[in-house]
Amino acid sequence: MARGFNSVQLIGTVTQKPELRYAASGLAILNINFAGSDTVLGDDGQTRDLTWYHRTTVFDKQAEILADQLEEGTPIFVDARLNYRTWEDPGGQRKNSLDLRAIRIDLLDFGVRGGDATLADARGQARLKDALNTVTLIGNLTRDAELRYTPNGQAVTRLGVAINEQYRDRSGQDRESTHYVDVQVWRELAEGCGDLKKGDPVLVVGRFVTDSWEGNDGSKRYQNRIEGHRVEFLLRPGSRPNASSPTASSPTASSPTANSAHPANTPAPSSNPAPSNKLDIDEEFPPEEDLPF
Repeated sequence: MARGFNSVQLIGTVTQKPELRYAASGLAILNINFAGSDTVLGDDGQTRDLTWYHRTTVFDKQAEILADQLEEGTPIFVDARLNYRTWEDPGGQRKNSLDLRAIRIDLLDFGVRGGDATLADARGQARLKDALNTVTLIGNLTRDAELRYTPNGQAVTRLGVAINEQYRDRSGQDRESTHYVDVQVWRELAEGCGDLKKGDPVLVVGRFVTDSWEGNDGSKRYQNRIEGHRVEFLLRPGSRPNASSPTASSPTASSPTANSAHPANTPAPSSNPAPSNKLDIDEEFPPEEDLPF
């Protein structure tokens, strides 16, 4: 399998003063909620603001230091990694989530921005304008790519990616962990990735986003995933480059600004009709509660 790579960088503003707590072992834990609006360029040439809200966790001394420094509205830089975890709820059902585990957090000034540096949301929380939200990962597909089409002809492909990581724990023991990530890509990039197979190694660049929907029981549910705007196909160990092999990094597909907008923001239909051997969908397919791996 490909050697995993897992890196997330975000710049946003703290939405509420975080509260420090301690585990039974005495470990300090600080959950930080922060938000931003990314400016992206759609296929129609128009810029749009895409809003995000995320939470990251820091531990130990860094948690205690930041607890005294962070206030609502503080701009911060977060260097983090995706952290996939599983557990059982009180009813015995298996649950999972994809979270942010902070490696480093720096307090910022607002820098050079035209007009107000933040926007106030419906709750009065400050959200940073011209924020940063970048994810880069390397892993292997956990299943064949799922290429589908929306009613207006927009191609959308879902990729399940497993990121294998090796690390050394607090006791000095070498450990291994796997993080399962859902990736979604659109339009030409989606069609270019449609033939990827389970086990294929890929490099993905995109944004960390949150889907929300209402479950069958009426409760609100959430899932974190990656909205990809660039996908590179990695070589398998021992294989050689093939100049004729397809790439998912065409000039349009690889542009961070051209493909990061959601199709709802760029409703122009695709010029390529859906091929008959692919599945058309009546509406955008909803996120799964559990990753199908």
